[in-house]
Amino acid sequence: MLVHLGDGCAYQAAISGEQPAVSGKPSRGTLGWLWCLYRQSSAWLDLSSATRKQRENIMLLVLKTAAREPFSRVDRKAIIAGRDRRAATPSQAKNFLSTMRGLFVWAVDSNLVAADPTQGIKNKKSKHAKSGGFPVWTDDEIFAFERRWPRGTRERVMFEVFLYTGLRRGDAAVVGWQHVRNGVISLQTEKAGIWVHIPILPELKATLEAGPSGDLAFIATASNGNPMTKESLGNLFADACSAAGVGKSAHGLRKAAATNAANHGATVAELEAIFGWQGGQMASLYTRSANRRALSASAMTKLSRTETETSIPAPHDKVRAPERKT
Repeated sequence: MLVHLGDGCAYQAAISGEQPAVSGKPSRGTLGWLWCLYRQSSAWLDLSSATRKQRENIMLLVLKTAAREPFSRVDRKAIIAGRDRRAATPSQAKNFLSTMRGLFVWAVDSNLVAADPTQGIKNKKSKHAKSGGFPVWTDDEIFAFERRWPRGTRERVMFEVFLYTGLRRGDAAVVGWQHVRNGVISLQTEKAGIWVHIPILPELKATLEAGPSGDLAFIATASNGNPMTKESLGNLFADACSAAGVGKSAHGLRKAAATNAANHGATVAELEAIFGWQGGQMASLYTRSANRRALSASAMTKLSRTETETSIPAPHDKVRAPERKT
């Protein structure tokens, strides 16, 4: 049953297939009313479906307690408090700030508020950011997982989909044979809406053929073979890693794939095509690291004191002309 949100919000929820964050008709001047107007704007429609869904989920919780509050009361202090309440889960804190910033930047442009209360507020760095992000899997950890989970197990299918496609968890949860044409996976990514085209490598092909897999997704539930949610997939993969004695994540495998590709000479453009990045910034991190590694190996040979000499060393004693015999 569709609830009436007022000002076209119910209609927008219906055509988008998204869950409305406000039930009932919101009063003019409230945060719920402002949110409904935002969801009808071109700024909202320009967002990817994944971003819209993410922000709807954030606002479901915000508006549960604040839908009837005047949006004029949302100031810098309130935004910081909301961010800090989510500090235990850095991704939620980041998404909360992005959601509120998107709402109020649009509201300023629409002359509904005088100033953006999120301006100048930054996300706190998480422990992953301080340590360079999710740690990359080492070769020893990859071998340990493969020993624990041989081909023919669902855990091995999960592992190789992550490692040999570089897909994020949300995309790995839905990719299946329907996305494969002539040995190439073609998929529009959940996060950025970018199409990626990934050839299936022989290692992954052998694992997929060994199964088990579902009809609609390579990684499927054990009960009925249906696709898994990305949350369930993340939990199941974490359990598989723990059983293998590896304390790493699925995203760490994505980074391992990017690192391996860069170390074997993949360019920025090639990395972006594989991993669905744009703008060159993320891909450049990997190519710079690969270049520094190669340059370091080359430069260190020039520091070696045992490098083979190519010329005759100078003698320690003075050189004297040979005596002439009479």
